[in-house]
Parts: sequence; structure tokens; C-alpha cells
Amino acid sequence: MRKNIHNAHNNMSSISEKLVSFSKMEIDEVLKKMGTSYRGLNEAMVNEIRDEYGSNEISYEKRESVFKRIFDAFINPFTIVLFVLAFISVFTDVLLVASEERDLTTVIIIFSMVSVSGLLHFIQETRSNNAAEKLNAMVHTTVAVERDGIGRKEIPLADIVPGDLVYLAAGDMIPADVRIIQAKDLFISQSSLTGESEPIEKYSALVNQTKKALSGNPLDLENLAFMGSNVVSGSAICIVLTTGDNTCFGSMAKSITGKRVETSFDKGINSVSWLLIRFMMFMVPIVLFINGFTKGNWLEAFLFALSVAVGLTPEMLPMIVTTNLAKGAVSMAKKKTIVKHLHSMQNFYPSYPCYQYRS
Repeated sequence: MRKNIHNAHNNMSSISEKLVSFSKMEIDEVLKKMGTSYRGLNEAMVNEIRDEYGSNEISYEKRESVFKRIFDAFINPFTIVLFVLAFISVFTDVLLVASEERDLTTVIIIFSMVSVSGLLHFIQETRSNNAAEKLNAMVHTTVAVERDGIGRKEIPLADIVPGDLVYLAAGDMIPADVRIIQAKDLFISQSSLTGESEPIEKYSALVNQTKKALSGNPLDLENLAFMGSNVVSGSAICIVLTTGDNTCFGSMAKSITGKRVETSFDKGINSVSWLLIRFMMFMVPIVLFINGFTKGNWLEAFLFALSVAVGLTPEMLPMIVTTNLAKGAVSMAKKKTIVKHLHSMQNFYPSYPCYQYRS
């Protein structure tokens, strides 16, 4: 994750330098630099540019395979402790205990609890991911561009290439990082990029050129607009400078892909698991040696020590935790929010009533 963030920071710096340099150019110079004109690009140029820069799409983290999701659902530090205890119990029952005295009740309970917990986890996350993909498939965004000098043409957002002339109006999403060449009462919301709740007025030229151009931050410049923002009011004609992963928004998205960061829930599960392991390492040898030396029957002492280890482990805890997380995910779904990873439910506390149990 740190490597991804470092690479994204370097990429962001180069993108920022490019955008700042284009913001300082005259409009005719920008058109010449991008190899276009007020008539827009022709199809041959579009295909050539797309071959070089690719589609106007953000690289998202690939969906995990079924086997990886099954592994994550069933395997965690706590269930590993339960599995180890179950296998030791099976081993002792089969090899060390007479057939008429064998009791596999504990093993059956442990495997049942882990199986129910894992299946519930896997099924809920699969349903959430499938629902999210269906919603994505339903959304088709288009943008108006100038192509071949024949007027406005609606094309899919992914087909935008650097050098395209795009028309923006109220309610439109900014399709890429663009330089504004004409603007009328244009206000844009950049809250997804800067956190600023108020719309920002944009112009075709820098208003405070010396102050803001020297800041080095393209988000401060009034004649640039960025992917991930949207038009609140007004209209504009813009020229596309960068697309896809080469945009400011794209470089931010790349920095958060990769291995998932441990949440407070993951850390809590790990700490509970290690606490149980420490108790077992401390209690089991003491019980084993006390019973072995006092009674002289080491097999019976070992079985009693194993029962102490099993007794220290709450077998139903994985199922109880997973059930509560799944219940929270269902409650969120009723509020039209899809939770793709059950463990992330812990991070919603105390925003929703189902977790507001403290007075």
C-alpha cells in the first residue's frame, strides 16, 4: 500500500505540472499543443490517440476470485485457533481413547459454528458484490463532444480522448481533466476532490494568475476542471487534457488499490485470538502437569488439559459476530447502502441506530 501511495504521489506531481502549464497557455496555444481545433478531432485521430492513451476509464481493484473469498470467509486468526483445537480433539479421540468412550460432540460443535459463520460471511458478501455490479451496469454516462466539425455528438464517457472538445451544462459530470476555453456563469462542485462544500466559479482564464498559478496546485486554478467533479450551474466548452488514470482523480484512485488496510475490527479479532492463545499457553501446561503428577495418569491429564483449552475458547463467537455484521449489512441495504465487505460494518459505528447501543 505504501509503495502504491508513493508511486501515485510521483504520478500526481507530474500530472499537476502538466495541468498547471496548460492553465498558463493561451487558448490557441492549448489547441495547437493538443493537436486539435474548434472543429474537434476526426475519427482517424481519435483512434490513434486512443491506441496511445487507452480508454477514459479508472483502473479499479479487480474483484477477488471465488476461492480467495471463500478462504477469507473461513480463515482468520480466531477460526485457526478453533480448527487447531478441533483437530487435536479428533486426534486424541481416534488414537488415544477407546471406541466406546469417544465423544465427538465438541468437534462437531466447533466445525458447525465455523461452517455457519463462514457460509454466512461468504453468501452476504457475494450478494452485496453482485448487487453493486448490477447497479454499475445500469449506469451509462454520455458526454457531448465536437467531432469532425459536424456539431455536438453524444458519446460514452469511456470514448473521450485527450484533445476532444466537450460541451458542459448544469448537471453534467466532468468527463476528464479539462481546460476551460469558454464559460458562462459556470459553477462546479469539487467536493469529491477537495472537500469544499461550496461550488467554485470557473472561467476561461486565470483570475488571480500570479497567486494561484504559483501555488503549484491545479485544483486551485479557475480555468481547469477535473474528473470526479460536476457542473452545478452554467455552461462551458472545454478541451480534454488528460484522461483515465492520468487524471488527478485517477491517480488518487490508484493509490487506494492493492491490499486492504486492516480495520479496527480486524485488529480486535487478532487481539482476542492472541489473548486466547496466551491463556492456553499458560493454563494448559499447568493443568497438564498438576494432574499428571498428582494422579499419575498422563493420558487422562492430557485430555483434561485439552478440555480446558476448548473451554477457554468461545466456539459460538465467530457465528455471533458474523450474524451481527450481516444484520447490520441488511439494515444498511434497507437504507439503500451496499456494504461489500462485512468487516467494514464496524467502521460505521456509531453512525447508524443498529449500533447505537450506548446511552
